[in-house]
Amino acid sequence: MKGIRHTPVAPTRTQRLAPGAAIDAHRHDDHQIVYAGRGVLAVTTGAGLWIAPGTRAIWVPAGTVHAHQAHGELELRLVGLPASENPLGLDEPTVLTVGPLLRELILTHTHTDGGAGARTPHDDSPERARLRAVLLDQLRVSPQQPVHLPTPTTPLLRAVCEILRTNPADNRTLPALGREVGASDRTLSRLFKADLGMTFPQWRTQLRLYHALVLLAEHTPVTTVAHRCGWSSASAFIDVFRRAFGHTPGTYQPRR
Repeated sequence: MKGIRHTPVAPTRTQRLAPGAAIDAHRHDDHQIVYAGRGVLAVTTGAGLWIAPGTRAIWVPAGTVHAHQAHGELELRLVGLPASENPLGLDEPTVLTVGPLLRELILTHTHTDGGAGARTPHDDSPERARLRAVLLDQLRVSPQQPVHLPTPTTPLLRAVCEILRTNPADNRTLPALGREVGASDRTLSRLFKADLGMTFPQWRTQLRLYHALVLLAEHTPVTTVAHRCGWSSASAFIDVFRRAFGHTPGTYQPRR
């Protein structure tokens, strides 16, 4: 695996990244929970892109080659778990819902303040063991979320997907896109299901939601985000966003 950093033990820590900063491709022998305490996090693997705002975390199984990308001021919270502990029974990256209790458990578990009386991630006290046990229990019951943008492997799909990645607001139909890349809509529709496991409208919605999260992390106004991502109105965008993430995009607007 030339060029890919290998860290045997997945660290448990807090790391702050500036907007646009990245952590290059690497892998761990341990599992890892990756959470954005602030900002929006994108995790990329060979299979695609997973994105998580503050109400989501990403499960990264042991051995998975992955890279991190920061959108907005990112406060990255990392929880390492031994490969022998797989509370979710998952062998591929997965986005999980983070409720208020799980969020506080992750924040506490990754607390690195060296002040008097502070617990560090490497503290092996009984209190910390109990905290970890509750965190694992909460992970087991956390709903999984389909916030995943798979990467196409076939040339025709790559061409179509690149057009839309370049301009998520492109509202052309699949037949119109097919004419540009030299394929029928029936062929492309079949490839979306076979190669990506989702329909064309589902993939385009996921792409637009990903792009919306990036823009919101940069404090772009909601109405502007809606139009840049191809929604016909701000209200239509807000409705789709709320159903996907459980809160409105206004949550990302800076407080005045």
